[in-house]
Amino acid sequence: MSKALVTLRVNGEVYEVAVPVHKTLLEVLREDLHLTGTKHGCELGECGTCTVLVDGEPWLSCLVLPVEVEGREILTVEGLAQGGHPHPLQAAFAELGAAQCGYCTPGVLMTAKALLDANPHPTREEIAQALAGNLCRCTGYVKIFEAVELAAGRMAGEVASTTEAGSGIRPVAVAGGGK
Repeated sequence: MSKALVTLRVNGEVYEVAVPVHKTLLEVLREDLHLTGTKHGCELGECGTCTVLVDGEPWLSCLVLPVEVEGREILTVEGLAQGGHPHPLQAAFAELGAAQCGYCTPGVLMTAKALLDANPHPTREEIAQALAGNLCRCTGYVKIFEAVELAAGRMAGEVASTTEAGSGIRPVAVAGGGK
């Protein structure tokens, strides 16, 4: 079996791994780097469960070979929290109950992060469009959309509490914040 020596930058750390050339990035993350937050889903690129960010863009890790992303910045769900504090998306998902079984959640979080990085004030329609490739069998998506809206508002300093989320009204400015 042929192996390739690959240098991967994952969550700010550099890893050098010898992997079979046919092994996907998903498998390397989970099996070799023990980053099991990224989930196996359909393994056909149709469910979004395995989404990671590569240079800030959502990629389906089940369809990517490690050699394709060598030297690029890879971010997994484990890399979202900073300094022991959850990312605003993670906090909003937990507070609003946006994760039911939680299996799709890592992929949804990564896709939502890419969206908010590119568009800090997305509409509900833009959120739905961005997450269209992430399938969830449990939630019906409303709580997911509300959590992304809450995180966006918090990241912009516009939302102070969960009671403002999901009301159908855009967040109001709080002291020190603004639109």
